[in-house]
Amino acid sequence: MEKADFFAHETAVIDDGCAIGTGTKIWHFSHIMPNCQLGERCNIGQNVVVSPDVILGNNVKVQNNVSIYTGVICEDDVFLGPSMVFTNVLNPRSAVVRRGQYLRTVVKKGASIGANSTIVCGNDIGEYALIGAGAVVTKSVPAFALLVGNPARQIGWVSEYGHRLNFDESGLATCPESKDKYQLKDGAVSKK
Repeated sequence: MEKADFFAHETAVIDDGCAIGTGTKIWHFSHIMPNCQLGERCNIGQNVVVSPDVILGNNVKVQNNVSIYTGVICEDDVFLGPSMVFTNVLNPRSAVVRRGQYLRTVVKKGASIGANSTIVCGNDIGEYALIGAGAVVTKSVPAFALLVGNPARQIGWVSEYGHRLNFDESGLATCPESKDKYQLKDGAVSKK
């Protein structure tokens, strides 16, 4: 493990080969498995499992009881809500070994995934997307999309600050908090 200035509670287990960034905190009963990369200023809550070779960017917030399985990459500023889970095999069977067949899932910069959500492997989550609590994501998610339900369905768009965007007839919207402007064009949202 590369030694940096990070905090790990005495009950946390950190396996060999991990790289953990400065300012990261790993709390009670969490297990960081071999060869993980955790960026700077991450917060890993209680009872979190980070499986081998997972990559977390800077300032990733992982709430309690989260499972992040091999194949997952979270970019900077991602939020993973309490008890959410990623899968890494589409058709798991106890008697069939599928190691090495894990599907990759990328959670892009600034995305938030709500409590008790499930992200089925192989489906990327776009930048600043917001996945509602309890959603089951079975398809890739566009940037700034707001999804809820099981299976998850898109019900709108959100800003970088997580506010619902209301687009006018010309496809423009303003975030009520940041005052940033967004454009909806051809089914995709971009910041102006």
